[in-house]
Amino acid sequence: MLTTGYTEVEYGGVTVLVGAEGGAYPYANSVLVRGTAETLVIDPSLSLVGSAPPADIALVSHAHEDHVAGLGSYDVPVHTHEKDLAALRSRAVMAAGYGLPPDATERTELTLRDQFHVRDRPHATAFGDGTVFDLGGRTVTVVHLPGHTPGHSGFLIEPDGFLFVADIDLTSFGPFYGDVGSSLPDFEASMRRCREIDAHWYGTAHQKGVIEGATEFSRRLDDFVGVVEKRDATLLAFLHEPRTVEEIAEHRLVYRPHVEGVHVQPVERRTAVQHLDRLTGAGLVMEVEQGRFRAT
Repeated sequence: MLTTGYTEVEYGGVTVLVGAEGGAYPYANSVLVRGTAETLVIDPSLSLVGSAPPADIALVSHAHEDHVAGLGSYDVPVHTHEKDLAALRSRAVMAAGYGLPPDATERTELTLRDQFHVRDRPHATAFGDGTVFDLGGRTVTVVHLPGHTPGHSGFLIEPDGFLFVADIDLTSFGPFYGDVGSSLPDFEASMRRCREIDAHWYGTAHQKGVIEGATEFSRRLDDFVGVVEKRDATLLAFLHEPRTVEEIAEHRLVYRPHVEGVHVQPVERRTAVQHLDRLTGAGLVMEVEQGRFRAT
């Protein structure tokens, strides 16, 4: 049975609502920002179901189930980036975005409905990069950080110097760019952009919580980026002889061998294709015959 309930931790005038199990999936960390005029909630998670604090506005960093499960607790305007708006407005579009076989997509949509309380939100509206929400004495500015999803966004909260980076989450699993709309080049650009923002606190959506100081954040981001580099190295070693995309997917760049599920093969295949494109462009891999690749 899924757990609800969260722990409040204050960072200046920003309240992080730490999700169950430290925000590990299927939970997530949410953020509450109080101004003199309005209160705003970011990514109301599963842990907020049944006990959500009051808010006047809801922002969604990206249209994934663990970041919207608590939205049903709010009858307030909901906003997300324009490139994720269709998935927030339609549960069917959200489910399709995972790129699973048709029968698995149908089961996923039921899971979104029954376990994550996801429903269609046709009245949700879009924000863009740089949109500012003025709450009175405190502002929340959208920082578009695509790659995980096309619309994935962070939020810079001032005057507190708190940057919420959502699923640039610094976990040892590493960056995830295996959905239909994901992009490894965009993810890498987004990580570079995060590094350029000098904040006092950097909040993540999952287990790593809040990191204090740009130096420590940059160090942890180096480790996170390093996972992408390890995937490159794994692929190059595997391509000592010609391999197909299907063989690479079976070898795995993302999931450990014991992980099972209908999502594994599609994610591995999309990830493999992106790394092949990257390494081919760098001259480190070549297509030796149609559909077969080898390290140069």
